[in-house]
Amino acid sequence: MADPSTYRPRPGEIPTQAGVYRFRDPRGRVIYVGKAKNLRARLSNYFQNVAGLHPRTAQMVTTAASVEWTVVATEVESLALEYSWIKEYDPRFNVKYRDDKSYPYLAVTMGEDVPRVQVMRGAKRKGTRYFGPYSHAWAIRETVDLLLRVFPIRSCSKGVYRRAEQSGRPCLLGYIDKCSAPCVGQIDLDAHRDLAEDFCAFMAGETGAAVKRLEREMKAASAELDFERAARLRDDLAALRRVVEKNAVVLPDGTNADVFAMAADDLEASVQVFHVRGGRIRGQRGWVTERVEDISDAELVERLLEQVYGDAADDAEVVDGNETVVPREIIVPVLPENLPQVQAWLRGIRGAAVNVHVAHRGDKRALAETVHQNAVQALALHKTRRAGDLTARSAALAELTEHLGLPESPLRIECYDISHTSGTEQVGSMVVFEDGIPRKSEYRHFVVRGPDGTGARDDTEAMNEVLTRRFRRHLAEAEGAAGEAVDAAEDGEAVTDATGVPAAVQERRRFAYPPQLVVVDGGAPQVAAAHQALMDLGVTDVSVVGLAKRLEEVWLPGEDYPAVLPRTSDGLFLLQRLRDEAHRFAITHHRKRRAKGMTRSALDSVPGLGPSRQRALLKEFGSVRALRGASPDEIARVSGIGPKLAATIADALQKSP
Repeated sequence: MADPSTYRPRPGEIPTQAGVYRFRDPRGRVIYVGKAKNLRARLSNYFQNVAGLHPRTAQMVTTAASVEWTVVATEVESLALEYSWIKEYDPRFNVKYRDDKSYPYLAVTMGEDVPRVQVMRGAKRKGTRYFGPYSHAWAIRETVDLLLRVFPIRSCSKGVYRRAEQSGRPCLLGYIDKCSAPCVGQIDLDAHRDLAEDFCAFMAGETGAAVKRLEREMKAASAELDFERAARLRDDLAALRRVVEKNAVVLPDGTNADVFAMAADDLEASVQVFHVRGGRIRGQRGWVTERVEDISDAELVERLLEQVYGDAADDAEVVDGNETVVPREIIVPVLPENLPQVQAWLRGIRGAAVNVHVAHRGDKRALAETVHQNAVQALALHKTRRAGDLTARSAALAELTEHLGLPESPLRIECYDISHTSGTEQVGSMVVFEDGIPRKSEYRHFVVRGPDGTGARDDTEAMNEVLTRRFRRHLAEAEGAAGEAVDAAEDGEAVTDATGVPAAVQERRRFAYPPQLVVVDGGAPQVAAAHQALMDLGVTDVSVVGLAKRLEEVWLPGEDYPAVLPRTSDGLFLLQRLRDEAHRFAITHHRKRRAKGMTRSALDSVPGLGPSRQRALLKEFGSVRALRGASPDEIARVSGIGPKLAATIADALQKSP
């Protein structure tokens, strides 16, 4: 680990112009690329006290061994140079958006002598026009099957095409009129290319011209009494309309836009984009990226636009026109910090103006909300799949054992959190993960009482109380369960669980099974309180750590500095899930108690007045306000209310606010 001061440039050496900088590790590999309006001001931020840096930034500057920079003329040039260097060097500390799957495209190989339509994945090829991406390959095949009635272009492989040429007989598609069979000369190559051009124009959104042409031809055939041809054209027209209807109209006709949305937490971000062409959704893509940089949502969006349209620009010659590469309108969740420069860079790719903005109302806002819901679901699915992966869970437990110095793998982990509102309605939560997955039947709530029964003074006292109560119960139940097991064996009980302990005894020993690791939501003070609670009870075989939410730091008892787990660590991901689940469980219970307290009636404080009598009074008078204005004699007329109780009720209501 290098000391940043050893390679810090002198302030006078760093220019104040715009430029791009690179951090390199001791082996010369580029580990981070960034850009700046003012290189001197930006780079000086990296060489302040390491303790004041964000953990991810601190890890980067201590991993690096040198820094270099390149001055450019404009900020737009710095944007383009930063993108090209990120693509060239693939630096480990830069955010990189990677597709969460390989998306299929509908491709037409216009670079071949006889163009072919097919489904393609992976890297784009020169001379091929692409449409999409689509969510599923079957969606492309359904579309192609319908369109081949109207645009019967070749869809066979090279081998099938050569065999047909040699034999002089077309394949099955040629016999059923879903291929014009250029292989056997039923159509010349120029006419077949014109068919392919029409197919591409239809897929690019020019649907109206094809539909109107078929309508004219159908009417002309009908007028000439060629009803057989008119019927075929009618069926072709129906097929085209089905293709058009398959793509839902979401924006006014003619709108070309890409709609981005993002859902993120401290460690990862999920991005979704809907490609709208001609007012219809033509494709969808999604990414999940790790937040390896300490950057804002605005910077994440800027990096996203750089990567998406930078990659598209590299393939501009093989994609269906610049309107497909960069549309005239890009809707984002947050505006990039350098919006004018980003728009200028996109204008250079598209060759025309590009409007990057946030949708605030109307149909575009509604579509942006839909895309956001897709991003939220994609992030949740990603986390669920990662949590459910047995290999990842095993790696997480192994990493926690190694990084926290645990004596054994923490097969049972308990996490604790405190929730309250300004010190009132204090509750604690305990959630349990066994083998890296939640054990919800073992979750517990604690109502924090405090030393005098009115609640704890602060979170540390509340945490100490919760841990004390939980492990005091553990010690008592473990001792009692052992004695009961012996007694049961002597009595000849045969009903036992897998551990050999009678089932009735096992049911009673809810807290007798201790965890190997206790995680508390908080930093050094909360960890110290939890550790002290265990020491006071003589529990020495349970490790304690704390997870501070702001910087995802892991605190151990007695340590002056936190441990920072690798941000790609499955162990950190497991700790984060534990902390978030404990917080959710605590705040849910706290809200229930708070809601119950807020709905308490003034009648609750009247001694001797139970729920049934309260209901009778409210049924008779309608409200507490009306009851407060009644005399003791009027109250005593209610069934079940005697004169003495009526006087008590009237007196209590007069005193209550």
